[in-house]
Amino acid sequence: MLLDQIKGVNDIKAVDPEDYQDLAQEIRDFLIEKLSKTGGHLGSNLGAVELTMALHLSLNLPEDKLIWDVGHQSYTHKLLTGRREGFENLRKFGGMSGFPKRKESECDCFDTGHSSTSISAGLGLVKARDLQGGTNTVVSVIGDGSLTGGMAYEALNNAAKLETNFIIVLNDNNMSISENVGGMSKYLNNVRTADAYLNIKEGIYNTLKEIPRGEKVVKSIRRAKSSVKQLVVPGMLFEDMGITYLGPVDGHNIPAMLRVLQEAKRTRNAVIVHVITQKGKGFAPAERHPARFHGAEPFDIETGIPAKPRTTANYTDIFSTVMTKLGARDEKVVAITAAMLDGTGLKRFRNMYPERLFDVGIAEEHAVTFAAGLAAGGLKPVVAIYSSFLQRAYDQILHDVCMQKLPVVFAIDRAGLVGSDGETHQGVFDLSYLSSIPDMCIMAPKNKWELSDMMKFAISYGAPIAIRYPRGEAYAGLKEYRAPIEEGKAELLYAEGEICLMALGSMVKAAEKVKEILNERGRKCSIINARFVKPIDGEAVEWAVNNHRLVVTMEENVASGGYGEKVRDAADKLGASARVLQIAIPDRYVEHGSVEQLMQEIGMDEKSIVDRIEKEMESAR
Repeated sequence: MLLDQIKGVNDIKAVDPEDYQDLAQEIRDFLIEKLSKTGGHLGSNLGAVELTMALHLSLNLPEDKLIWDVGHQSYTHKLLTGRREGFENLRKFGGMSGFPKRKESECDCFDTGHSSTSISAGLGLVKARDLQGGTNTVVSVIGDGSLTGGMAYEALNNAAKLETNFIIVLNDNNMSISENVGGMSKYLNNVRTADAYLNIKEGIYNTLKEIPRGEKVVKSIRRAKSSVKQLVVPGMLFEDMGITYLGPVDGHNIPAMLRVLQEAKRTRNAVIVHVITQKGKGFAPAERHPARFHGAEPFDIETGIPAKPRTTANYTDIFSTVMTKLGARDEKVVAITAAMLDGTGLKRFRNMYPERLFDVGIAEEHAVTFAAGLAAGGLKPVVAIYSSFLQRAYDQILHDVCMQKLPVVFAIDRAGLVGSDGETHQGVFDLSYLSSIPDMCIMAPKNKWELSDMMKFAISYGAPIAIRYPRGEAYAGLKEYRAPIEEGKAELLYAEGEICLMALGSMVKAAEKVKEILNERGRKCSIINARFVKPIDGEAVEWAVNNHRLVVTMEENVASGGYGEKVRDAADKLGASARVLQIAIPDRYVEHGSVEQLMQEIGMDEKSIVDRIEKEMESAR
């Protein structure tokens, strides 16, 4: 196998050019086989195989620097830099990350995970190179979906002023996770299919070839990058900014890419290399359903069907169902997503009420301020965004929504630990950054019925409000406990004495198990379903500290600024003698692995919590 020759960085350069396509096929076969077992980002990687090979053939890593935007398309890069064995434990606890990691290889020059960052990071590396007298090449790879993010344009604006080489590869597959939307997608489609330009160019070249010395004229025109392109291709956005534009080039044609990359390396300014690729290329199920294979679970290779089909509803499913019902009841209910139509469960809402669903692309800041405008105009907007992505819109939440007390509902999916995507995607900061904002109300449901009730409450709340819920199966326990949702009011589930567990959202299920273990050990244990982080239920805290020796707060959020910190502050103000034990995410970044493994590793599984409670009770004697 050709892939056996790739044992380390730059080994690809020893491969015969006639074997490039065979190697590309071997890489695809390898990725499909491995990811069918481990799961992972399949579609984006299959589409970037030849592009990655061309980059590795053109560059001299690790001296040259290659930055992958988002980074979920870096699997071929990892293969070509000697990390083949790491795919056995891809995205597993203690195994290789699914994203570039500087600590993993010196060929990963910048950690990524969120979109629209690679141009800014690359520009920083260019400036660092120039200030230190370096001569290495810096390449940032960015997808067309990431170009909907405003940060990319902030970076392009600065890159346009460069008088030194900086290569930006635009990997254009017309997809982010869901299909791309908006003006940039339309612009790139026009460039991609500019028949007027292509026909004129071919006509001129063919005519010139028929006359004496015509071939030399054609070569001269190609070297000069004929102004025909600038006259005919719509907009020429990048050229107008002052950035050289090369392309579009077939991203699955390695010789063509090698030629254009060589040309790009000769420029003395920032240059865009526009590469057209197909997401999911080489695997029919991924070609047909690229969104489904963006982040795939283990699957059957023959059919593409998940190896373990989901049989129970998750929280996203519950949100999806409730949104369609709310949309039917109130025509003022509208929904906003940032390129995550499927991931946030809003596809059904779009199908039923297409004029009331707004997909703004990868543009979380715009999504939030756009929602504020919708609310100011009299509508009831629901913004559905993953917890780790909503971090990007902190200022817009504070300044544009909460400062004006506008009735925007934030449906925060993937809150808490998300598992195999790792530290860049763990949603463990939202309680902290949201609760620091005045006039923000924050809730978390204990089970699927409570999520439904909270959504209905949120729509009628009339002010900024957020509901955070985890990834994965929606808890179906505690159905009999369904007290009406009242602002700032917790729910008492069990009242026994000695120890009180004040659990929030996903941790209520864990609290039930902890109570069961403590009861078996002869300890009495109460449980309060916190429901609200802000405003906190002061009466519930007072009852807990006055009737128990130990109050234990439980939350899937970092300790700093979280729910437990607020309970401790309230208890201190009451001057209560009861101790407060805070169970929360430690003050560090949590890497990839299954949620169960990660909970155990950070001491938040049921057994670890019980051990910590017992230790606290012993020290309190």
